[in-house]
Amino acid sequence: MSQYSYVFPCQKQKLQQFFQQMTQVDRQVLLQQLKSDYRRILINYFTTDKTLKEEIDKFIHALFCANIPVPQIIEFHMELIEDFSIQLKLEGRSDEALLDYRLALIDILAHLCELYRCSISK
Repeated sequence: MSQYSYVFPCQKQKLQQFFQQMTQVDRQVLLQQLKSDYRRILINYFTTDKTLKEEIDKFIHALFCANIPVPQIIEFHMELIEDFSIQLKLEGRSDEALLDYRLALIDILAHLCELYRCSISK
């Protein structure tokens, strides 16, 4: 995944305000790191990379622990897809296949929702 590892307090502590309590600079660094990791997930999403599931789980855990809002995750996705689209057009290729990457977003959000559901039921 990234060269940095996510460092969050124990899950049993109050995590809901972790992201909001970070300094603006720390928030930006974390968001850039998460966006970079999500980019790698998108690039490898339709490959046979055996470590992808682990990377997705780590990414989702980081989103959960930092209490990253869903609109922020969607924004990551839209920005990256736009970047990919621009690159494909520059190469003279169709960007139609990028629509399939909605599955990655749905997968991430579904797993994140499941993590929230499980945390509430405990």
